[in-house]
Amino acid sequence: MADRLTGGDSSLLRRINAAVTLRALREGHAVTLTQLVGDTGLSRPTVEGVIEGLVETGLVAEVEQPPQPDGQPGAGRRGRPARWFRFRAEAGHILGIEIGVHDIRIILADLAGVVVGSHFRPVEETLDAEERLTAVRSVVAEVLRKAGVSRDNLWAVGVGTPGIVDRDGTVQLGTAMPGWTGLDLGARLRRSFRCPVMIENDANLAAIAEHWQGAAVGADDMVFVMAGLSPGAGSLINGRLHRGFGGAAGEIGALHLLGQEVTPERLLSTTGKPLNPLDEAAVARVLKLAREGDEVAQVATDRFLTRLVQSVAALVLAIDPQLVVVGGWAAGLDGVLDPLRERLARFTLRAPEVALAALGSEVVAMGALRVALDQVEEQLFAVNPPTGEPSSTRS
Repeated sequence: MADRLTGGDSSLLRRINAAVTLRALREGHAVTLTQLVGDTGLSRPTVEGVIEGLVETGLVAEVEQPPQPDGQPGAGRRGRPARWFRFRAEAGHILGIEIGVHDIRIILADLAGVVVGSHFRPVEETLDAEERLTAVRSVVAEVLRKAGVSRDNLWAVGVGTPGIVDRDGTVQLGTAMPGWTGLDLGARLRRSFRCPVMIENDANLAAIAEHWQGAAVGADDMVFVMAGLSPGAGSLINGRLHRGFGGAAGEIGALHLLGQEVTPERLLSTTGKPLNPLDEAAVARVLKLAREGDEVAQVATDRFLTRLVQSVAALVLAIDPQLVVVGGWAAGLDGVLDPLRERLARFTLRAPEVALAALGSEVVAMGALRVALDQVEEQLFAVNPPTGEPSSTRS
């Protein structure tokens, strides 16, 4: 056990003990000092010293004894009362942000990942990069104001965006929004926050979110398909996001470039005139006509489903996932699951399970929130702080 180590770095030992104790506190409700000793395996004097330090930092608070039902441990017990402690999740906050073509969504949560506020604002798809970033800052300010949270109280911010995003947060290719290709989104947003800001592709974040709280809980090998006229996908392999070398993994919407005849703009066209892939209303009209029996619309819809299955099948053949989760506006297609299951069974060596996304329109923002929470957990449970920087310091 950590407090039995000898001959090592005493400051490292203290950080290990603090991380072990804090993790035990964060995973439950208020607990006693005695319970912490049992949960951590540390000695009582060590736990007492660690708790004292954590209370000083504001991450832990001593609380009154919670009511104990008759017959439960502690009920009717006499003698010196036990000391109870809890993790102060309200000591900091995190943000999950989706910067979309048609809207901006923001979710605010505490350090335990419990949502305490959210906001949604529609935006025009024609906004240039500066206008869109201004809208993001405005929505962030609104969310924080309504929740009574200071910007300085933010520990981490996760951001989702369409396009290919490199590890530094630069959008290498983003054709869905004007001025997005080449935008150093990470650098631009880090000017607005005094905490780590992580930028990620929207489909990747959707995969993370569905694995965290949605249809893919427990499925560590899964694919999330952001289904549209030009679909994208995010993949988890052994529970870890697969981004690819340059962040372009899962861009299945580009498969038509390999020689498929129908471009995305013509997939659901019933007039010979290409559709705007971002015009969801026009797409919805075609799908509605197909459901009502319009033969031309039915042919177009079948063409779309065939392309979608071909795109998904290529990814399934490459990584052999347990589960494919379908989101995006295609999640609203009547009967989309059965054709996907049937055709994937024909086109792949081992057909995966197929499910509709469970988290709806907030899936990308929830994934961004999970990424921010991962960053917080790295800070909370850090054993080796950055060189020259104490473990309690946040950037």
